[in-house]
Amino acid sequence: MILRPFLPLFFVICLSSQVFCQESDSEAILSEVVNLLARREFSSALELFNRLPPDYSESTEIRIMRASILNAAGRPADARQIANGIIGTERNNTEALMVLADAAALENKDRERRQFLERVIGINANHARALNDLGNINLGNQNLRVAAGYFDRVLAFEPDNGEALVGRASVYRYSRDPRNAERLLNRAINLYPDWARPLQERARLYKSAGFHSDALEDFGAAYTIEPDNYWILVDYGQVLMELNRKQEALELFNKAIEISPGVFMAYVYSAAIKDELGDYAGAERDYVALARLKPDYYFAFEGLGVIRMRNKQWSFARDAFLDAYRQAPREFSYALLAAINWMRAGRQTDPRQFLSQVMRTAPRDSLDFAMLRLFHDLSGDTNVIAMIENERNVYTKSRMLFYLASYYDIRGNRNLADRYYLMVQDLDAVGLLEWRLNEMILAERGLGLRNAR
Repeated sequence: MILRPFLPLFFVICLSSQVFCQESDSEAILSEVVNLLARREFSSALELFNRLPPDYSESTEIRIMRASILNAAGRPADARQIANGIIGTERNNTEALMVLADAAALENKDRERRQFLERVIGINANHARALNDLGNINLGNQNLRVAAGYFDRVLAFEPDNGEALVGRASVYRYSRDPRNAERLLNRAINLYPDWARPLQERARLYKSAGFHSDALEDFGAAYTIEPDNYWILVDYGQVLMELNRKQEALELFNKAIEISPGVFMAYVYSAAIKDELGDYAGAERDYVALARLKPDYYFAFEGLGVIRMRNKQWSFARDAFLDAYRQAPREFSYALLAAINWMRAGRQTDPRQFLSQVMRTAPRDSLDFAMLRLFHDLSGDTNVIAMIENERNVYTKSRMLFYLASYYDIRGNRNLADRYYLMVQDLDAVGLLEWRLNEMILAERGLGLRNAR
């Protein structure tokens, strides 16, 4: 969201518009609009405009104010209609052009937004917000030199401009100049102690440098100022996770999800914590939401697959790993796990056609190919065992021992399966997906519990 840039404009216009109000009723209405904007109650603020006398409501300043609030309320088409009406008679009205730029930003029309901003600075070369917005666009695209130029232009004529100080500090941070980044952020914090963003940015700087206690302090201060800021909640939660304060982190991620259920990032961490803490139902809900919001994030399907294997929902686990494989077709583990669950859900020959397709993409001299062929042919285990014994990479060896154990499990040789499951644990390749699944199986069978999760 780009709400924050609107708010200073709102307040300036609200206050300046009172000059036009000769009647106390109109002044009271505008004052209430200011109060509603401070609480981000945009719909209620818009309703109040209907109570203003026509002479006031049709003034350019009030129309721009209304259009800005429409943008903040997520109604860019309505905002654009008002702004275009103003531009029709006041071609060089920079604030109406800024409304159009903000509307374009809300609709992800980046080229159109940039055109409006460049038009603004063509009219007023020292329009601070337009220059800052262009700086932030280039910062987001990692055009650091160009971004720095825009922020420096603002600071040349407005050295205390908070947006420019924070933007320039971000350029320094990305350019690996933490000292100058901290210097500018310290200045912004001293100038604007009630503004959360410079605190958040300094916390990110400290976090990236490994100063977690300092980061935690700044995130805490930012959270106090803006307790409903989604990204402050997510950033704050990440630091708490790194300090192993996972339950506290989970509370922040849950709050972030309540605030913006359509943004995917908080689900990533919430699902991981719930999964680790044994709240598998909660983790499954988060993985489902994450897969819906960001289907190319294949780890969500991986998480779903593991939980559904835990629940012995073989066909659902198969579908989850198939989805993961479609998103990451070079991750042959997902293909093998899909096949394993496919076999458990039905006949052992059911995934044969699928495995034939996967084998065409795997290097023929690799263990992945050999294991895929084993599950396809349901024979040839002696050759696979020899290849695994000769493997020197502990992670590859662990993966393949797990799949060999799973093969024997499906084929009904539990003793041999358990032997290989225990060999996987002995290699202690913690962090592998297969290691986690292996520990889950050993825990179910009461075997080798020293590292069970």
